[in-house]
Amino acid sequence: MPNPLEGKHIVLGVTGSIACYKTVDLASKLVQSGALVDVVLTEAAARFVAPLTFRAITHRPVVTSLWDAQSELSMDHVALAKRADIVVVAPATADSLAKYAMGLADDALLATLLATAAPVLVAPAMDANMWDAAATRENVARLKSRGVAFAGPLPGRLASGLTGLGRMVEPLELAGHIRAVLGRNGGLAGKKVVVSAGGTQEAIDPVRFISNHSSGKMGYALAEAARDRGADVTLVSAAGLPDPVGVEVVGVRSTGEMLEAVTAACKKADALVMAAAVSDWRPAKTAAQKVKKQAGQETWSLELVRNPDILATVKGRRLVKVGFAAESEALEKHARAKLKEKGLHLIVANDITSTDSGFGSDDNRVVIIGRDGKAERLGLMSKYDVAWRVLDRVVGLLG
Repeated sequence: MPNPLEGKHIVLGVTGSIACYKTVDLASKLVQSGALVDVVLTEAAARFVAPLTFRAITHRPVVTSLWDAQSELSMDHVALAKRADIVVVAPATADSLAKYAMGLADDALLATLLATAAPVLVAPAMDANMWDAAATRENVARLKSRGVAFAGPLPGRLASGLTGLGRMVEPLELAGHIRAVLGRNGGLAGKKVVVSAGGTQEAIDPVRFISNHSSGKMGYALAEAARDRGADVTLVSAAGLPDPVGVEVVGVRSTGEMLEAVTAACKKADALVMAAAVSDWRPAKTAAQKVKKQAGQETWSLELVRNPDILATVKGRRLVKVGFAAESEALEKHARAKLKEKGLHLIVANDITSTDSGFGSDDNRVVIIGRDGKAERLGLMSKYDVAWRVLDRVVGLLG
């Protein structure tokens, strides 16, 4: 199954900031994802975290100097630069950014940065005043103009005790940035993909609404997988999940709001993947105030009207449209009917009665059906893996 980090050579540069304790967690996450991680510590970083800590996690030698006789850099000072798929500097201090921007190469990390042809991702960490200093801003602008990617910094409480912009991004978020950078040249590079997620809500009054059991996890997995394959992704979400890194998220609640957002996003899109569980009906009238129960009242009737069909409404001359069908019976029969009725290129159907997949689960078991009528039946797998298989088909359709 797909894993964007599996077998990737990641050079992880660590500079002298207290935030380097986060980099230990990052290294662990990268190794657990199958990456080969070579850590390069500056002299200042080694004062915060011992090389042995990173060696224990990565099971690989840790580089601390160009002059270490036991290091391969003593024989080939650009060895790490040549084999890297990506170089990540986390944390990156103001001093290290200044030296990098000037093209200095007086330590192992700077020599690697100067020599590598791999993409570089930097996660700054410093005091807010240092980040806001004119010299730092100039160095950051210079590095960005050379194609260096930046993640953060974030606002929050800093080691100095001040509150401001300067915190290093958290390891899990930084891992998402790494995947996004590694996927820039993937099969969807240069393509715009719109994904919808979550269950829409139709208001009855200011307190109550009609909705469904959709968690939005399938849509978020699709957005992340599309990002990891190089796409420019817009996620139209009715779910309350954390925003995926590197994805434009448009929050909505109702079907009407989702239709408006999806229509706008699809104006320049190449593909639309509608994973959202859209409410088919909405109350004919929404009460301005909370509806009170009356004395002796035992029933309450709501008049519902039909919502617009987003997939059938959104059109584009070259727009590849993928729909989802959550069914409780006659799975493939109903899916094939929707495929034809809505003018889709693909439909992905799943049985909502399954106890080990579907709503709320991290896994799914689906059938993918194309216009040729052929059904691809996938066994139980993670929703990210399902998303990857769906996008395999999208890549083929986009040619």
